[in-house]
Amino acid sequence: MDRYSIPSHLDDPELIGFWTLDEFLAMAVPFIWGILTQHVVIGLVLAVFGWWGFRKLKAGRATSWVFHMAYWYLPSSFTGLKATPPSHLRMMVG
Repeated sequence: MDRYSIPSHLDDPELIGFWTLDEFLAMAVPFIWGILTQHVVIGLVLAVFGWWGFRKLKAGRATSWVFHMAYWYLPSSFTGLKATPPSHLRMMVG
């Protein structure tokens, strides 16, 4: 028996069940909405389409691609980044 356990894949993202965190959120939000509004079947269908669409959207890209798009296209109050310059500021002095 080995005394040390060496993981075989260091760059694999953390999983919740079979899904990464962002895929899980793309499924959980519509499903929870469906439960709260008492439309469970519609929430389930939207959750499946949300997962499938999000998986197709980020196919072949980095895991943090969605966060990068949020930084570029959403207002800074949405992302909550205070120490970074605004995304429209291309040239910085200094």
